[in-house]
Amino acid sequence: MEQSEVQALADKLDKLIEHCQKLEQNNVALKQLQDDWNRERSQLVQKNDLAKNKIEAMIGRLRALEQH
Repeated sequence: MEQSEVQALADKLDKLIEHCQKLEQNNVALKQLQDDWNRERSQLVQKNDLAKNKIEAMIGRLRALEQH
């Protein structure tokens, strides 16, 4: 194998390593985003449940007032 072929192979390997490092960084960033979205979703579900419970309670009070 000639020196130029070895150098070309080494260059390709360096680019592949660099590409893998970028993919790993992107993967970490995407996992962080996913965690953030999951936290936000959980908070929104809790707020939705709270609002639903408040509305159901108001409906119950209105029905009780209606019967009196």
